[in-house]
Amino acid sequence: MIWTVAELILGTLLAVMTLRDVFDTVVVPGGSHSTLHVARRLNFALLPVWKGIRGRGRGLSTMFAPFVLVASFATWMLLLALAFGLLAHAVGDTFTPRIDSFGDAVFAAGSALVTIGESNKSVAGMGRWVILAAGFCGLAVMTMAVTYLLEVQASIARRDAGIFKLRTSAGDPPSAVALLEKYARIDAADELPRVLRDGRDWCAAVRQSHAAHPSLIYFRSTGTGSGWPAALGALLDLALIVELWLDRPDLRGLAILLRDDGRQMAEELGRLIALRPDPSPPSDPAAGTMAAHLAAAGYLARDGFDAEAFSTEREAHSAWVRALARHLGRQEAPLLPGG
Repeated sequence: MIWTVAELILGTLLAVMTLRDVFDTVVVPGGSHSTLHVARRLNFALLPVWKGIRGRGRGLSTMFAPFVLVASFATWMLLLALAFGLLAHAVGDTFTPRIDSFGDAVFAAGSALVTIGESNKSVAGMGRWVILAAGFCGLAVMTMAVTYLLEVQASIARRDAGIFKLRTSAGDPPSAVALLEKYARIDAADELPRVLRDGRDWCAAVRQSHAAHPSLIYFRSTGTGSGWPAALGALLDLALIVELWLDRPDLRGLAILLRDDGRQMAEELGRLIALRPDPSPPSDPAAGTMAAHLAAAGYLARDGFDAEAFSTEREAHSAWVRALARHLGRQEAPLLPGG
């Protein structure tokens, strides 16, 4: 009797905790707040193994994030099978023929979870409710899995569309100086306000989707070797150049807003996956070379440009972008083309 009660309590708790983890991860924005954290634990556990298999410096393959996503749903289904297996074993007398072993109980519950049914046994009493609950939970989890996959694909498509547009004008890895040089070369410098506004929109969209579903952070952008951290770094460099170097007072407000949005995105996503800033000594010569490149392209500089202050400000946002890029095995955005 004591063991039966213990199975009922343990099975119920495990089922509730698993369903809470699925709900918090898939439905509730901001990641899982439950105690299991299946998706996050799989990320942290598999990331070093995957990097070791791939080889140091090669970064994550396109298969890592989808594999973790599928593994998360498989783990949730396994936990539910164990939970309802405990419940079925506790009420084994209500099955005909009677369930004696825990393995048979897990099989009966698992067949209900995947909605194939159990044809070899008839069920009465409490066993009916256990099987019915298992079937309902399995159908709900599989439905959420399909919905979540569609949401993932839509979020990745929105993120990568911005990366491809930036790659066309700024190269791969993208460079803010390369973007400004190209715009000057094709007489499109008047498009800079639109670029700054589109950059803010991109940062807001990626920050919202990736903070709501942290697994998106690990999905690699296809068709570009640098990935989304480099795109973010290039946008932040562009905003800093417009704010501190370029003699365009009409663009300064847009640049400040883009920098604020980009810095918040980098810091929030970095902290979400337990990263810390990765600082590096500021490079004043790079700022001087940048100024020479842009002046040669025909841009006018503000009076009193301070290369040291520029380098210090750039390192403030680059530390977070660098941490994200190295964690994902991607390149960070160089200030200069080909840097």
